[in-house]
Amino acid sequence: MLTLDNLTRTFTSAPSGREILAVDGVSLTVEQGEFLCLLGPSGCGKSTLLNLLAGFIPPSRGTACFAGQPITKPDPERAVVFQDAALFPWLTAARNVEFGLRHLRRKERRQRALDMLVQVGLADFAQAYPHELSGGMRQRVAIARALALEPKVLLMDEPFGALDANTREHVQDELLRLWERYQTTVVFVTHNVHEAAYLADRVAVMGPAPHSLRGWRSVGLPRPRDRDGQAVLELSQALREDLSQIPCCVAPNRPPEEEQ
Repeated sequence: MLTLDNLTRTFTSAPSGREILAVDGVSLTVEQGEFLCLLGPSGCGKSTLLNLLAGFIPPSRGTACFAGQPITKPDPERAVVFQDAALFPWLTAARNVEFGLRHLRRKERRQRALDMLVQVGLADFAQAYPHELSGGMRQRVAIARALALEPKVLLMDEPFGALDANTREHVQDELLRLWERYQTTVVFVTHNVHEAAYLADRVAVMGPAPHSLRGWRSVGLPRPRDRDGQAVLELSQALREDLSQIPCCVAPNRPPEEEQ
């Protein structure tokens, strides 16, 4: 589904003009229907890698391919959910979900938006504006908006990082329910070891460039998982030990806008 071959991305620092290495020589394959977590400390290039997969930025070297074709631009088949829900404040929840469906007829667009709000548990809030919704509800609208595109890949950049612990767990469970229903391939950025252990089929452990991709953990735990069960806790500890071998500070050769 997604294939990265020796993917490297550099930036030019202003005003010095110095070349900054953000992601270095990453090669990986994401299978159809897989839930992959990119786990690493701040500054290791997780968000840069996601932006490359989304087609927001081009690689400096190497290739990123989707379904065998090079990724050269954004595509609705690769939908993105950001840490900030990024809803339009002047549109209702339903209208926000509809926004990416302008290629459909109005009636079909409206029905798909309402159907997706039902799927994320917000049927009663279709006419609510973002300021009338909690943080977790806004993020569920963002997920509904992405899934309404019927993407083959869902790219998620620390989407629950700003939520409180209880809300975060609830939205994690909503995401897993939707993922199991739609079998969408998910690439999920996080620096939370427990979140990775609970959600992922496989975890890519990342560190600052060079050697951006430090290792893999195949999860292999049955679903549904007990988030407080021994197996998830042991995997969390193993991932924590993996991260303890990686510098936790922002790499000095990283641009400030790419620290995630």
